[in-house]
Amino acid sequence: MRILVLGGTGWLGGEVARTALRQGHVVVCLARGSSGDVPDVVRLIRSDRTQPGAYDLVSGESWDVVVDVSRQPGQVRSAVAALADAGCYVFVSSSNVYADLSTPGKDEGGPLLPPLAGDVMESMDSYGPAKVACEQAVTDVFGPDRAVIARVGLIGGPGDIFDRTGYWPWRFSRAAAGDGAVLVPDDPDLVTQLIDVRDLAAWLVESGVQARSGVFNATGEPLVLPAHLETARAVAGHRGPVVRARPEELISLGVQPWMGERSLPLWLHDPRERGLNAFDSSRARAAGLVTRPLEDTLRDTLRWELSRSTGHVRRAGLTDEEESALLAELGGPAGRAGQQHPDG
Repeated sequence: MRILVLGGTGWLGGEVARTALRQGHVVVCLARGSSGDVPDVVRLIRSDRTQPGAYDLVSGESWDVVVDVSRQPGQVRSAVAALADAGCYVFVSSSNVYADLSTPGKDEGGPLLPPLAGDVMESMDSYGPAKVACEQAVTDVFGPDRAVIARVGLIGGPGDIFDRTGYWPWRFSRAAAGDGAVLVPDDPDLVTQLIDVRDLAAWLVESGVQARSGVFNATGEPLVLPAHLETARAVAGHRGPVVRARPEELISLGVQPWMGERSLPLWLHDPRERGLNAFDSSRARAAGLVTRPLEDTLRDTLRWELSRSTGHVRRAGLTDEEESALLAELGGPAGRAGQQHPDG
């Protein structure tokens, strides 16, 4: 089949292109090319989707599948207009489109945020509404029978430059404290979900090739945070103490949830966001989504993490200095009795 990837030089888009290529499809990527290179033997058409005529070099060709990862409504509106004759349009949306993120386990029927009115998402504060507007643009042109809307949760695996999924195996593999202690949130009921980028890409390509249609929560299997952290710890071979801090303690010490500087990734504190990483993906699984064990994803991610330059600045997590200072503030080794892991 002929597959057009709108993007293809970034993390997920590149994995989609490589997956389609391995399956023997003809793959073309349309992108500025600023995020990296496309896989070998994939044709790259350099184009800026914000400019008029961005699709002139591809709109006259026949496409069985188009895969689009954009977050900008204007880009999606212009793409679906130019590529309206394509067989299937696979759009990568986000679970952030839902109006209620407080309750875990919700399916695709929940109410959505109001769509962004304009063409440009100016900041991440508008990410959810922007993706809603993108979804509407796709379904307005391709209808319910030729569009796949994949509402994706947290993506992980090798290549995760956002550092949310690689942080924990990386931290457990190289503890900052002299006694090997690692600081974790004490939040036993919080649900996490992680979908491997390779599994997601495979399902996106297959969905287009099979001409599936509909809206799907494309997420990983749900797992409570302590079990996720134990998996990361086992992959890393960590045997030191595990220091659990209550969410209120972490907030008072200036630790951020989820992502960003001075954060503990995957942890969610705001009650309004407790379901952000815990959606029902049974519809996608019934439609062929298969995800590998978390252990495999984290092991491969750790291998990739350890291959990176030691000088890069992480985009999520605690620095060694921050981790050591926080552990000291929480009492040091002598004050941590009862908080250590049983085999630590």
